[in-house]
Amino acid sequence: MSEGGKKAKKGGVWTYYRIEGDKLIRRLPFCERCGPGRFMADHGDRYVCGYCGYTIYKTREQKERSG
Repeated sequence: MSEGGKKAKKGGVWTYYRIEGDKLIRRLPFCERCGPGRFMADHGDRYVCGYCGYTIYKTREQKERSG
């Protein structure tokens, strides 16, 4: 057996949403090319689809909101 640590668990789809009151809010956008169900990864200054490679660059306001 390898002496490395255990693999980190992947989060489920539920990690892409948050609940505010009685509303369900998406944390990440869907890919415009692939359609609903394909979330885009947050890379600080841009969102990237891991499936097709589509990239959306964040505006200055979006960067300030995301932290």
